[in-house]
Amino acid sequence: QLAESGGGSVQAGGSLSLSCQASGYTYGLACMAWFRQAPGKEREGVAVSNSDGDTRLADSVEGRVTITRDKAKTTLYLHMNSLESSDSGMYYCAANSAWCLLALNPTHYPDWGRGTQVTVSP
Repeated sequence: QLAESGGGSVQAGGSLSLSCQASGYTYGLACMAWFRQAPGKEREGVAVSNSDGDTRLADSVEGRVTITRDKAKTTLYLHMNSLESSDSGMYYCAANSAWCLLALNPTHYPDWGRGTQVTVSP
C-alpha cells in the first residue's frame, strides 16, 4: 500500500514537499516513483528512485526537483522548488517491488497510491 501526503496550494516560485509511505512490502521496493496528471492530460513521470539510491528526473523538472528515499527505503519524498503553474496536478506515488529500470513510464509500476493534489497559482 502506498499513501501520499504533502500536497497543497502554493504560489508560483514557491516550494512544496511530498511524501509517500509504503507499507506491506515484506521484501522491500526495488523502484519508487512520482507521477503527475493534470486534468485532460496523460499521466507523466516526474522522478524515480531505485533501492540503490539511483535517480532519474523528467526533463521538465530537472534542476527544480529532488527525489529521495529514507534509510529504510519505505518512504519516498519529492522536494519541489521554483514551482510553475504547469506543475499543478494530482501527484501519484508508484512502486515496483521486483525490479527497476528507472523508467518514467507508468506501465512499469503495478502499485499506485491514491494521489495528492498540487495546485500552483500564478
